[in-house]
Amino acid sequence: MDAMTPLPQLRSLVTGTPPHRVTQAQIQAAAGQFFPRLASRSSLQGVFGNARIEERALSRPLDWFRQPHSFAEKNAAFVEEARALTGRLAAQAIREAGLTPADIDAVVLVNTTGISTPSLDAWLIGELGLSPQAARLPLWGLGCAGGAAGLARAADLVRAGHRAVLYVAVELCSLTFVPQDETPSNWVGLALFADGAAAAVITAPDLVAAPPRLALHGARSTLIPDSGDIMGWDVVDGGLKVRFSRSIPALVQQLMAGNVADTLAAAGWTRDDLRFWAVHPGGAKVLDAYAEVLDLTPDDLWASWEVLRRHGNMSSVTVLFVLERLLASGVRGRGLLSAMGPGFSAEQVLIEAL
Repeated sequence: MDAMTPLPQLRSLVTGTPPHRVTQAQIQAAAGQFFPRLASRSSLQGVFGNARIEERALSRPLDWFRQPHSFAEKNAAFVEEARALTGRLAAQAIREAGLTPADIDAVVLVNTTGISTPSLDAWLIGELGLSPQAARLPLWGLGCAGGAAGLARAADLVRAGHRAVLYVAVELCSLTFVPQDETPSNWVGLALFADGAAAAVITAPDLVAAPPRLALHGARSTLIPDSGDIMGWDVVDGGLKVRFSRSIPALVQQLMAGNVADTLAAAGWTRDDLRFWAVHPGGAKVLDAYAEVLDLTPDDLWASWEVLRRHGNMSSVTVLFVLERLLASGVRGRGLLSAMGPGFSAEQVLIEAL
């Protein structure tokens, strides 16, 4: 991007979770009931202990998951809870941006853990009283990379001429749990995944609104060839069944150093320019891999570790929780927001805290 090009600005960012909070110990105990045949295996029990998660939020009480539910029932729960979360957070984000619903002229909606047609952005437009002429960009299937990709696409809409973009991400990962699936992928998902949502407003720099919190300099998307099997959903009668076929930490170690270097070089930035890192905490081993390959200290990744500990992996939403924590801490200067997800893909966003 030309250095003289006006930069899209993030005016607000809010996060939230469903009301049902559970500890990791409670979920581990429930896993023993879900999978009594596997519960004594030390390798599977270790998944919970090594996750470095203390508590998480679920869209339904833990007892709800003890009963079988069809895909249709799970998806109905998704739509109900996703609407409740996104409606509340989007309204708050617009207020905190110093704008009214009428000021919003585009909506970006990211999710991967449930299905709604019309998409949730259509519901938000009516619920919040946004203009019926607002441009709509629903993004589905990006998984953990979606938080970074959605932020980049919202900024692209501002560069294309939109004045104020509402960006919303919502993931209810718990509703994808399949009780009858005894594969390691399902066990790992049960140990890691949780529910949450985030909303932000990104605007043109000259719009009269709340003071900007972040400038968005650019982004880089990378799709890894022949990697569609690494992560995704298998659609089964019981819902969206998680699939992991290869080691994601190993992919981080193989690819992330070069990917980050290329992203910085394309923008004329260097590692020395970076003052903070907003990294998606896909899991403890993923963060360890980021730290090793990029030579990052625990202090560099403190926000990622905190979000993982308190909230688990909420797919696309998680990196936005990390960014919110960093901005609340008062970081200033240039940073990198990074996430990986199904595709298999890497998303890097160059940002500057103001």
